[in-house]
Amino acid sequence: MSETISDIGVFKSRLQATWAAGNFGEIAKSYEDGAAEFVDRLKVTPGLRVLDVACGTGNLTLPCARAGACVTGVDIVPNLLEQGRDRAKTEGLLIKLDEGDVENLPYPDHTFDLVVTMFGAMFAPHPEKTAAELVRVCRPGGRIAMDNWVSSGFIGQVFKTTTSRVPPPPGVPSPLLWGDEATVRERLQKGTSALEFARCIISFKFPFAPAEVVEFWRQFYGPTQRAFAALDADGQAAFRKDLEGLWTAHNKGNRGSTLVESEYLVVVALRT
Repeated sequence: MSETISDIGVFKSRLQATWAAGNFGEIAKSYEDGAAEFVDRLKVTPGLRVLDVACGTGNLTLPCARAGACVTGVDIVPNLLEQGRDRAKTEGLLIKLDEGDVENLPYPDHTFDLVVTMFGAMFAPHPEKTAAELVRVCRPGGRIAMDNWVSSGFIGQVFKTTTSRVPPPPGVPSPLLWGDEATVRERLQKGTSALEFARCIISFKFPFAPAEVVEFWRQFYGPTQRAFAALDADGQAAFRKDLEGLWTAHNKGNRGSTLVESEYLVVVALRT
């Protein structure tokens, strides 16, 4: 299905521009605690060779480096990598950050002990290529670990609301399929064993009401910003109403604040 994308070069240029829009670093702060928990679960040790795929501004890269690992991050978006380099420099951490495509990683076979990705590799358009590359660069006996949004979770509902207003190009499979255990097992079956799954929750906390949260995401989150830009005035109003309804319905905050929980799938695979 994914191979029917009419012009993959154009699609990836648009994908890169989408994630470069806004300021994803502001959104990434929303789940820094979840990223720290991700690294803690994996018991990252000094000297471990770690690759953070679709690393963004370094939410996983930095805590891995703090744990003493030898960390490389790779992402398709240059401005996110620059933010990651600035963060690493501020903390005095030695991290290698490369521009690169998850579907064609610029590393030799079996380079890393641990390959991680948090809400990142799931957005690449060819999941079979993505899975093959995650496996290829991991050494035998190493681990591949992913955190992926699930269809039934809050962020999954936001994605479905967005694509109902602005459909993706034909031939692009839903990123949310990476949140389905059976699909992940099929995609990673070649070259891995002992797949483990768990469901976890990330809490999004904002010191303002849901309507302001929608504007915050519209300003800083590239996919939301681009979705709004693709709609006319009536479409934007309807889309805003949809998003405000979602944030309001799931809000557990009080006194004008917002607290929303979203479920995601944890995947850990052993490289054979």
